[in-house]
Amino acid sequence: MPIDSGEVINKVVRPEAGAVSTFIGIAREFTKGKRTLFLEYEAYVPMAEKKLAEIGKEINERWPDAKTAIAHRVGRLDISDIAVVIAVSTPHRADAFEASRYAIERIKEMVPIWKRENWEDGTEWLGDQLEKVAGEPGKESAGSD
Repeated sequence: MPIDSGEVINKVVRPEAGAVSTFIGIAREFTKGKRTLFLEYEAYVPMAEKKLAEIGKEINERWPDAKTAIAHRVGRLDISDIAVVIAVSTPHRADAFEASRYAIERIKEMVPIWKRENWEDGTEWLGDQLEKVAGEPGKESAGSD
């Protein structure tokens, strides 16, 4: 199901916030010159939700006035479809920018979501979102700590 970025943003809008920073990750057509036709994401949902909540907790420890909402899509994504939306509100913009960046980096480090690249000339499962480890859902853990 597509992600409604407006819904994610509305979860963090509040009177005491002077800034809302959003990060929207989308499916790109070319990676290092190689053409992607579409992507597929799979997740171990209970653990992914737990890890996303941990990221929210980490953000609140670093930026106590922040409020964070994150949505990550699973399933097939066509080029330019939204894969992830992060919204962070804080009283001031610098904290919102920093916390938003922190969230996407932590997602790639620790959330068990697998991505299958469907290239023009084949497919490849990526076992971590840093795209350094090959792996298939159910066979290897992605983004473990």
